[in-house]
Amino acid sequence: MDQLRQNNLRDQALAVLKLRLVSGDLIPGEIYSAAALAAELGVSNSPVREAMLTLVNQGLMETVRNRGFRVVPLSDKERRNVYDLRMLLEIPSMARLASMQEVKDRKNEFSAIAAEIVATARKGDIVGYLDADLRFHLGLLGILGNEQLTTIVGNLRDQTRQFGLKALSKAGALVKSAEEHHQILDAIVEGDKKKTAALMTAHLAHIRGDWAGTTITR
Repeated sequence: MDQLRQNNLRDQALAVLKLRLVSGDLIPGEIYSAAALAAELGVSNSPVREAMLTLVNQGLMETVRNRGFRVVPLSDKERRNVYDLRMLLEIPSMARLASMQEVKDRKNEFSAIAAEIVATARKGDIVGYLDADLRFHLGLLGILGNEQLTTIVGNLRDQTRQFGLKALSKAGALVKSAEEHHQILDAIVEGDKKKTAALMTAHLAHIRGDWAGTTITR
């Protein structure tokens, strides 16, 4: 894990820990100490502990007295619920973007992020992949100007555990999923709402399939 810059240490620690939660680097049921993670990040205990307490408040971790913090497991039912909510929120929202000029105006910006997603997938950089993926999707949703929507989707993404990403990367199949971001962006820029919705439906289906670690498709 990269060492953190000195400004906004708590927020940076929180962002890194969330990415590690989603990717499965922080394993459900395992207990982690703030001191050990702080040493890995190259910072003092305080910002890391604050970040972990934030994750506790968000229901992603729980405190274990005198031992540290445990990652809260996500049940199959909870995974289905997160998937259903993301389908309900993200598909129509992304389709709405297909009628907006701002996406066309910012195509180069999002094309660069999509290229970054593909590049990190090719390198097997799971944390980098998830970071770029987050910026792509939340950045696009942010164009709609609905802060509550962006916050809710962001929280749902934090709860999505994509343990299968490492296996996909090792099998050489993650790049195919990464390239879907270019296709989604092209459909939005073309103004094709139906195609955007179809591509997003297929993209989010990974949550309950290969990204979740249940299957690996090439």
